[in-house]
Amino acid sequence: MNFFKNLFYMIKKRELFRIRINNILVNLGVFVLSLIIVCMIGEVIVRSFYKDKTVLFPRYHTDAQYGQFTLRKIRSNSVFWHTSPDGSWKFTTNNKGLRSDRDFEYEKPEGTIRIISLGDSHTQGYEVRQDYTFSAIIEKYLKAHGHNTEVINAGISGFSTGEELLFLENEGIKYKPDFIVLGFFANDFQDNIKAGFFKLDENGNLLIQKKQHIPGVRVQNIIYKLPFVKWLGENSYFYSLLFNNTWKYFRTKLIKKSFDSVVEYAIPTQDKFSDYQTALTSALIQRMYKFCYKNNIKLIIIDIPRTAGKNQFKTSFSEPLSRNIATYSDGYIASDSVLAEYMGIAEIHKPHGHRHISEFTHTLLGVAAAKKISLLIQNP
Repeated sequence: MNFFKNLFYMIKKRELFRIRINNILVNLGVFVLSLIIVCMIGEVIVRSFYKDKTVLFPRYHTDAQYGQFTLRKIRSNSVFWHTSPDGSWKFTTNNKGLRSDRDFEYEKPEGTIRIISLGDSHTQGYEVRQDYTFSAIIEKYLKAHGHNTEVINAGISGFSTGEELLFLENEGIKYKPDFIVLGFFANDFQDNIKAGFFKLDENGNLLIQKKQHIPGVRVQNIIYKLPFVKWLGENSYFYSLLFNNTWKYFRTKLIKKSFDSVVEYAIPTQDKFSDYQTALTSALIQRMYKFCYKNNIKLIIIDIPRTAGKNQFKTSFSEPLSRNIATYSDGYIASDSVLAEYMGIAEIHKPHGHRHISEFTHTLLGVAAAKKISLLIQNP
């Protein structure tokens, strides 16, 4: 009797378990279906009302170990697209995660002049075709004028001067460059504090205060293992709006935290850039110049212009930094001297998206830098 009773209870228990699992699966299916419907509705709304204000600029960052330092880089051997109201641009990265169709060996080919471009998204070439970044223009110009040249575009979106310096000292130097072209943009003043690799002590000495800065990388390392996330990043305006706003929120928090940590040294001025920001940036450029000089490398600095309205621009150099750059570089390209006659006429920056410099601006800055390099080759 007990046997049949236990058997009955066991069957009933299994039936209840089966019903519970079925309910869970049904609820899960309803949830997934509801989520898909919500996302589809969100996509329709964003495309209808916010398409002109939303960019599909997936970053594809991951981490890289350069000596003692952990920095960001772009994912190696990747192909992806950026899209804004102004167009779509293809990105190809090589085996080191640099924007290039070619791999570069550390050993420099004999008779080759090798140049490395350092900078942020302007240097990397956001909103610009790969063959029309100022790095590509420099290479084309020098080759057209008889110089066997390789230009390695090591621009990484979000990079600060401090990160560019660490990349040069620990990775870039392995390529045995003859020239470094540093693309300097105004947000580097802020980014040098946000990245936090370096600080100034009370006596103005440059000190290393940390060895890792990879914001957002851990999350990207996880989500990009899911194949549909890459598709969403390059095709979904709803996903991109959510991603961009989340990225902006955490970036703002990081900036505030970074500035709070140096408040005792930061003396605000009437200018946009504080004394501390300028002093730190100047110290980083001095260190880069001294490193280049020690290794027989020439340093060229390009002033990436800021937008100041439609077809208008202003320099990224502050007055104190301009004096410093004149001393601690082998040549610098001031945007005023290159672009002034095109003010109000030509498209200096892209009109939508993130307002990066246009291919026109890349071309003029690249040619100006190439001419400077050509003179230094002829008169070392």
